Amino acid sequence: MRVSVEIWEENQESIAYNPVGYLAGVPEVQAYDLEAIHQRQSAGNYKSSLIRGEQEVNKYVKSLFPDWKAKGITAVLHEHQGGFAFSPDAAHGLVRKLEAENVCFLAGVEVHGFTCPNGHVTAVETNYGSIETDQVVIAVEPWINNMWNILGLPHKIDVRGSDGTLHKNQEMWTYWRLQEGRIEVDPKMFVTEKGEIPPVVHIDSCEPLTSTTSDEVINGTSWEIYFKQDRDGVQDGAVPYDMGPDAQVDPYGTDSPSYVVDESFVDYWTSDLAHCLQRFEDAHRCYKYTPSGGIGAFTVDQFPVFDWMLPNVYIIADSNHGWKMIGVGKEVARTLLGENSSILHPFRFARYAEGDLHPTSNSPFPWS
Repeated sequence: MRVSVEIWEENQESIAYNPVGYLAGVPEVQAYDLEAIHQRQSAGNYKSSLIRGEQEVNKYVKSLFPDWKAKGITAVLHEHQGGFAFSPDAAHGLVRKLEAENVCFLAGVEVHGFTCPNGHVTAVETNYGSIETDQVVIAVEPWINNMWNILGLPHKIDVRGSDGTLHKNQEMWTYWRLQEGRIEVDPKMFVTEKGEIPPVVHIDSCEPLTSTTSDEVINGTSWEIYFKQDRDGVQDGAVPYDMGPDAQVDPYGTDSPSYVVDESFVDYWTSDLAHCLQRFEDAHRCYKYTPSGGIGAFTVDQFPVFDWMLPNVYIIADSNHGWKMIGVGKEVARTLLGENSSILHPFRFARYAEGDLHPTSNSPFPWS
């Protein structure tokens, strides 16, 4: 993430980046996780502040948002770097950068297979015909399982835990449907006390969540929300929906991968907002019913896989972490030129067999 943030910061104007930071708030059960993250960030010269204790958290967050009223948040990690980009503008900015380097684009390409004698890909079979190649990089986000299948890579794998326990026949890929939405308000409704664009906010909570429309308890155990200022209001999301490993994702379908959420999500999401900030007490009245969210393909451990899966096929499987990890492209480019990347090494496929896995959250929430 540090490498990615450096790239966003260096290209702020051309790829529509807003360096507003990121603020995560959690209950005591997750406080250790934020402490560990803060320690790693401090060691890596990544600017962030850790606030501990519910009273101190309330004091700190109210200095940003005087109408803050969420209860039970005992740890906040405020990353002063990071932020968000407006997707269409950022995508067009990246295209302009590539065009300036005389990169050739082919739009509307459908990959139907690979010519693969002796385990090496020599051509990609497409609706444009056969395209000969020395090197393939696959970075197709939720459609990775389609390419995985075409290459004959395993559907199920054995995963050795950090304690040495072997977990056999684990699903390599599973799908989650993201639930996101937007309220259509004056963006200036969501600014800091100083009138500035606020950080992206992410809250996990164990407090009962009460509906702002019915006063009934929606969720009495655990819930989450993340939200940020948008050009037309406030955009955010909540708990993703587990679709399992058998969901069908058509890479060439005409339907949008996004969908319009139902009323239960709208109530959940806007009540989340109201739970956090007084200004969103009537947010349900402003909800914009448009397609949002999408489908994400997650790896067996929900962390990305960046690795050679055939001698000349490199796979970027982001496990739905998305293009905020723009630094991956820089590191993969170095790898293709024969260099070694210590940054990509922890995301190698062999980690599953070796038991060299990533740290897991102490959160009781499956999405963490």
